[in-house]
Amino acid sequence: MKIFPAIDIKDKKCVRLVKGDFDNKTEYEMSPAEQASKYKDHGFKNLHIVDLDGALTGETTNLDIIQDIVNKFDLKIEVGGGVRNFESIQKYTDAGVEKVILGSAAIKDKNFLKEACEKFPNKIALGLDAKDGFLSVSGWKENSNQLTLDYLKEVNDYGVSRLIYTDINRDGMKQSPNFEETSKVADKSNCPVIISGGVSSIDDIKKAKTLKNIEGIIVGKAIYDGDIKLEDLVKEDA
Repeated sequence: MKIFPAIDIKDKKCVRLVKGDFDNKTEYEMSPAEQASKYKDHGFKNLHIVDLDGALTGETTNLDIIQDIVNKFDLKIEVGGGVRNFESIQKYTDAGVEKVILGSAAIKDKNFLKEACEKFPNKIALGLDAKDGFLSVSGWKENSNQLTLDYLKEVNDYGVSRLIYTDINRDGMKQSPNFEETSKVADKSNCPVIISGGVSSIDDIKKAKTLKNIEGIIVGKAIYDGDIKLEDLVKEDA
C-alpha cells in the first residue's frame, strides 16, 4: 500500500479545500517545498500534488514549484489540476513527474484520454471524482450526468496506468473514505486504484489494505490538522 501525502498548491501556498470549494479553504504556513521536505524526511516515497491554480486556468501555473520539488527530493510524484492538452502532459513528464492525472478533460473528451495513454505510456493516471455515483468535472462545479461505472467501462481498455477515485462528499470532511463505492470501482477497473477523500485515521489506512486492486491512498487534511501523525502513517507505507 503506497501512502500519498497530499500537497494542494494555490497562490504558491499549501492549502486545503473542503469538498473542493475554493471559498472554503485553509492556508498553511509551510511552502509546498517545505511540506515536501517534511514528507521526505519522514521517509515517504510518493507524493500527490494538485495545482489548484491550474485547475482554474488550465495552465501549468505552478510548474516551477513542482519541478523544484522533483529535483530536490527524489519522490515519485503524481500531479493533477487543469491538465487539458498534450503540451501540459509533456511539461510535467519532462519535469520528472511519475504520473500525470487527467480529470475533467478526459471525462469531457474520451479521445483525449485514449491518445494521451498512447503518447505517454505508463504515465497517465485517470482522476474520477464522484458525487452520489455521478462524475463531477471542472473543479467539481459541474455534474457530468455520467455514472462513474458506465464511464469506466467505456475507457477501461485505453491503457490508463492508475485510477484515482475521490468521493467528493467525503473530501476534506475526515469522515473516512467511501470504501463501498471505491470497492465497486476497483472491482471493475483494469488498472490499480488510489483511494482519495475523507481519510481521518490510521484505521482508514488499515481498512484500505484489505480491499482488492487498491494501490494506495491519499492523505491530506488529516495530516495538516494533526489527526494523523506522520511517523505513524509512514509505518503503513510499503
